[in-house]
Amino acid sequence: MQTEPIYLLRERLQSPLPGREAQYRMAHAVRRSHADPPPDARIACVLALLYPQRAGWHLALIERMASNPNDRHGGQISFPGGKQEKDDPSLLFTALRETEEEIGVPAQGVNVLGELTELYIPVSNFIVHPFVGYLDFTPEFQPQPEEVRSIVEVPLSLLQDPTSIQTTDLRLAPNLVLKQVPYYNVGGKVVWGATAMMLSELLEVLG
Repeated sequence: MQTEPIYLLRERLQSPLPGREAQYRMAHAVRRSHADPPPDARIACVLALLYPQRAGWHLALIERMASNPNDRHGGQISFPGGKQEKDDPSLLFTALRETEEEIGVPAQGVNVLGELTELYIPVSNFIVHPFVGYLDFTPEFQPQPEEVRSIVEVPLSLLQDPTSIQTTDLRLAPNLVLKQVPYYNVGGKVVWGATAMMLSELLEVLG
């Protein structure tokens, strides 16, 4: 397993980031019209977790359970992560704690590489802080049954293939359809919205 991409990623995450320009390449046209976050926006943190599997690096995503009516992102594919609690000492702590809770990867085993650009999600009123880390081993995932329907293990090479970027119409409610939504096709699963936007920046940083 080559570690050069990991070291290069660490270096690039310390440099100026591509930011919103990269994020908004995977945003729906409606999404681009939203203003800056309001003062009452909540804080959430996620982790883009890379790990070796067979001959290449993989990225861990989760398919969220769709049973909670209060979860505005239920059923979607996302990074592991969640809301910052009042006792969390830092944003990074939140990302690692939530990742351990949701997919069973011990926080102390994650090598943190850096942070991507924060992203505001209007529909749930969260400012999301995405961190990037890696494992030097293939993990045995333990999904949290109440929140995680499945672990989606994605080869990094698949995401870097331009043909994985496609568009589709998404029905979000009986009377709401978003037309021509950009997404990453991951084994037939649709990775769109905020997750796709954060992925877009990560992939540009990777080069």
